[in-house]
Amino acid sequence: MPATQSAYRQCHSTETAVTAVYNDLLLAADSGQVSALYLLDLTAAFDTVDHDLLLLRLERQYGLHGVILRWFQSYLSGRSFRVICVNRTSSIVYIVCSVSQGSVLGPRLFILYMADLAEVVQRYQVNSHTDADGSQLYLH
Repeated sequence: MPATQSAYRQCHSTETAVTAVYNDLLLAADSGQVSALYLLDLTAAFDTVDHDLLLLRLERQYGLHGVILRWFQSYLSGRSFRVICVNRTSSIVYIVCSVSQGSVLGPRLFILYMADLAEVVQRYQVNSHTDADGSQLYLH
């Protein structure tokens, strides 16, 4: 997990992410630096996670192989949904990308999927923090 990730880490939360951002902004101001704060809402990005790319990252970057990788593949594939409202039912929609934001695994998989972003941000020496569920990225 990226060091700036507050989700799913002991003693971290949205509050610690906001406190860290606030502290970084105060330190920059004290040293005479100009700061800009960008807040990116990534909640819609959960719906764009490419399953094949996620599985490739789980294998190459996180060393998952064999049965464990096949378990994740099974979890991601063959998912569908339909809407039932009053007495009407929509047709079934098959999900070809995304991770469920409301699940236990979804946000964790999203964080692993987006971990490369933290490396890019660090490469350009931009401070960043991600909140407790990975849905907000603070760049300053």
